Order: sequence, then C-alpha cells, then structure tokens
Amino acid sequence: MDRLERYGNMTVVWIPKTEREDIHNQSFERLHEIVGILRSPEGCPWDREQTHVSLKTHLIEEMYEVLETIDDDDPDHLCEELGDLMLQVMLHAQMEEETGTFSVYDVVAGLNAKLIRRHPHVFGMKSAENADEALQNWQAIKQEEKALKGEELSQPSILDGIPKDLPGLLKAWKMQKKAAKVGFDWERVEDVFLKVQEEIEELKEAGQQWNQQALTEELGDLLFAVVNLARFYKVDPEEAVTLTNRKFYRRFSYMEEQIRLNDKKMEHTSLIEMESLWQQAKKLEKKLDS
Repeated sequence: MDRLERYGNMTVVWIPKTEREDIHNQSFERLHEIVGILRSPEGCPWDREQTHVSLKTHLIEEMYEVLETIDDDDPDHLCEELGDLMLQVMLHAQMEEETGTFSVYDVVAGLNAKLIRRHPHVFGMKSAENADEALQNWQAIKQEEKALKGEELSQPSILDGIPKDLPGLLKAWKMQKKAAKVGFDWERVEDVFLKVQEEIEELKEAGQQWNQQALTEELGDLLFAVVNLARFYKVDPEEAVTLTNRKFYRRFSYMEEQIRLNDKKMEHTSLIEMESLWQQAKKLEKKLDS
C-alpha cells in the first residue's frame, strides 16, 4: 500500500495463503485441531483413553515442572513446560467438547469476560491507585458473582473457597490469611514466636510419651504455627521449603561427588567426614554468592 498514490475504504488488500508449517503451528486453531485429532478414533490410543481423573496427576506434574523452570530462571525450558501445561488444559477442554458441554473457545471467552469484569479500574470507571485497591476490586466483584449464583448459601464459612487439594503448607497459609482479614490474628510477630516455642514444647512432650497420634497432631500444630510466622514476614512457606530442598540437594550432591572423587562410597564414609564435606559445600556456596 505504500506504493499507492491513494486508497480508501473500498481498497482491497489480498494476502496469499501460506503453506508454511511453522506459521500454521503458531496458531491456536492449529493446536485445537491437533488435540482433536489425537483424541479421534484415528488418533493416539493413549490420548483417547485418558479421562479427567487419569490426567489429574499429569496436570500436577506439569505445573511443578513449570515452577522448576521459574526457579531455575530458564526461559527456554519455561517456554517448553508452559506448552506442556497448556496441553493439559486443551485435553480437558477437548473431552468436554466431545460430550457437547463446552469447548476450549468457551474457556477463553469466559476468561476474557472475567478479566474485563474484574478489572473495572482498567476497563470501567472505577479507580485503583495501587495493587491492594486493585485486589479489593477483584474480591468485591468476586463476592457479587457468588451472590448472583447463590453460592453464599452453600458457603457459610469465610474459609470456604480454598481448593481442598492444595499442598498443606499453602492451604494453611491461605486459611490464615482469610482468618486474619476478619481480625482473627496475632497482633505482634513476637506472639507468633511464643506460639512456635509452645508447640515445640508440646511436641517434645508427645515425643517422650511416643504416642504416634499425638506426635502427628503436635507436629501439625508446629508446622501451622511456623506458617503463621512466614505469613507475618510475608514469606511464601511453600517457596521457602522449595528453596531449602534445592539447597539440600546441591550440598548433598557436592558431598557425593567429593566422596566419589576420593574413590570412596557413601556407606564407607563416616558422619564426621560427611559433615566436613557439607560445611565445604556451604562455604563454596557463600563464596559463589559473594
């Protein structure tokens, strides 16, 4: 068009259809088509036999693999793992499309409508000067939506609405946050430390009696109190434990490698030697961090 002297509303632009596979593979429609083929009678036997229930574990695994790439700060693998996670969404939506309940396009349409509806400070006339005000708008509209659906009659507790299958620490964190919103909370972090110490003493007492049920209960109380401590310091407890797990893996792997380099085996290495190597790993990490 930059070579035309003039053009207007009657000007026609013709763009030839491309047969390039890499271009087609960039479209959402192509993904929808491929998943439909995989689930068809002529498709993949494994994909055909999957159900919502059978894919639950795969969905969780893919989610955690995405989280791992984020922790690793690995954008290339993040791109790949997000694709794997998207496949899970596509498969679940395809199953429902086959029964006639909804399609993935209904999922997208519902999400678009929700995002616009719950961001009136962006797409409407309300205002939000900061993230807290934006979250308040979101929660207020969410409650209005629940009331219109009649969900408040079936959800009398402020703690309802938290997914029941969340990891334990994350679920505890979310319940505590909801309870805190209505004033059921510690006033000072020092009080939380005292509660943690109280739970430690009760755990010790249960340990002396070696009552398995009591030990389990008291350990749960201690973890719940520690989650409260994390919440006061605005630390995600799941993320904190994940970081510690990764740190333990790095240091233990270093210890294993050093033992192998010395032509020894773990079972023939004393605890004193392993502790020395563990401390070496800690010093090496601190040196690299600095």
